[in-house]
Amino acid sequence: MKVYKLALLGALMLLLALSSGCRKLRARDQLNKGVGAFRNAQFQAAIMHFKTAVSLDPTLLNARLYLASAYTQQYIPGGESPENVKIAQQAIDAFQEVLRVDPNNTNAIANIAQIYYYEKEFQKAKEYQQHRLQLDPNDPVPYYWVGMLDWAICYPHTQQMRKDLKIEFPKDPKNPSSLPPFPEKARAQLEEQNGALVKEGVDALEKAIQLRPNDFDTMSYLNLMYRQKADLEPDAAAREADLKTADSWVDKAIALKKGPGT
Repeated sequence: MKVYKLALLGALMLLLALSSGCRKLRARDQLNKGVGAFRNAQFQAAIMHFKTAVSLDPTLLNARLYLASAYTQQYIPGGESPENVKIAQQAIDAFQEVLRVDPNNTNAIANIAQIYYYEKEFQKAKEYQQHRLQLDPNDPVPYYWVGMLDWAICYPHTQQMRKDLKIEFPKDPKNPSSLPPFPEKARAQLEEQNGALVKEGVDALEKAIQLRPNDFDTMSYLNLMYRQKADLEPDAAAREADLKTADSWVDKAIALKKGPGT
C-alpha cells in the first residue's frame, strides 16, 4: 500500500510538472504572437496575447514588459480625454506589475516617470527618476530629469507671484535679465516655496553636465534654473551673479548648437 501511494504521488507530481511545462510553452507562444502583433502596430491584439501569456506564466517578465509597452503605444502624451487618461493609468499599472517581479527594472521605472511627466504629475515623475539615480548614480539622464522637473514645479510659483504683483515681463524676450527683483516679502515667500527645489535642481543639473558635458538640453535648463535661483537671492550682488551664470549657459548652449568653427 505504501509503495502504491508513493507511485501515485510520483505520478501526480509528474502530471503537475508536465502541466506546468505545457502552460509555459503556451505562454511563450502567446508572447511570440503578441510580439508579432506589436510589431505590426496591432496593439489591441497584442495586449490580448500578452495578457494571456502573463496569466499562463506570471513569471514571464518579457510578456509583462510588452504588455505595458503596448498600452504606452496607445497613449497620446499630454492628452486629457478620459480614455487617454485611462490608457496612461493602464500603462503605469502594467509597468508597476513589472516592478513587483523585478523591483530594479530601469525600463519600467523610466517609463512610469515619463508618463507621469506627460500627465503633469511632476512630483511623482521626479520620485521615479530619483529611484533611477539610486540604481545608477553615474547615469546623467535621471539627473537631468530631476533638475528639469524641479524647474517645472517651481516655475509656476514664480509666474503666479509676478502675476499677483503685476510685475510686467520684459518687452525684449531676449533679455529676461531685465526683470526687476521681487519685493522682500514676496521674495521670502517665494524662497520658502521654491528654495529647496531650486537647490536640488541646480545640483542635479550640474551633476548631469559633469557626466555629459555637451548636452544642449541640460545647458538650457541650467540657464532657466539659475534665473529661478536669482529670484530668491536677498542680495543684489548674488542675484546679479546668478543672472550672469544663467547667461553663460545660454552662450554655451548657442555655441554648442552652432558647432565648431561657426
